[in-house]
Amino acid sequence: MPEASASRNAAVLILFGELDDVPSDRPAADAAVSRGLDVLLLARAATLRAHPGEVAFPGGRVDPGDTDAVDAALREAREETGLDPAGVDVLGTVAPVPLAFSRHLVTPVLGWWRESSPVRVVDRAESAAVFRAPVADLLDPAHRGVTVIRRGGQEWRGPAFTIDADGTEHVVWGFTAMLLDALLDRLGWAEPWDDRREVALPRTRA
Repeated sequence: MPEASASRNAAVLILFGELDDVPSDRPAADAAVSRGLDVLLLARAATLRAHPGEVAFPGGRVDPGDTDAVDAALREAREETGLDPAGVDVLGTVAPVPLAFSRHLVTPVLGWWRESSPVRVVDRAESAAVFRAPVADLLDPAHRGVTVIRRGGQEWRGPAFTIDADGTEHVVWGFTAMLLDALLDRLGWAEPWDDRREVALPRTRA
């Protein structure tokens, strides 16, 4: 994707773990994906000016005090979810992904949640929910689809996931869904799904 000039560096933490007691109800097609494997996500507050209500990985801009993208991703995760970075093993980073429309260059940081720590909504003005999504549920073809934005005679289609957390159905779409879709495919975990099935956008973005 094209990179905007004077892009600001940012980072997100893609944190996998197998530590909670809410496993998936279904086995994934790939035996390497256990029912207990999950990934940390949050839902942004609906009152935010940028990306209101969207599901995202913890993350944000790289601040001057951050050593690098890894440091920024762990700091943001701590500030947004209360995560203790001491329990995270950083596996590495993915090549930065440019987001021209918001003028950001985002580095995905991959982590393994070695030692559990409580996570929660730290600031209601920033996040509406923090939850751990079972990977097997995200891989379920019944939870896959595409979101479609039609504006000015043009159409944008992107991958989407639906996930239930604490009785609330969340739609993962946009940048986060693109990262998740690419990563699951690269890991060889992806299962065939119907890319003609449209998932309705949340009301905050419809």
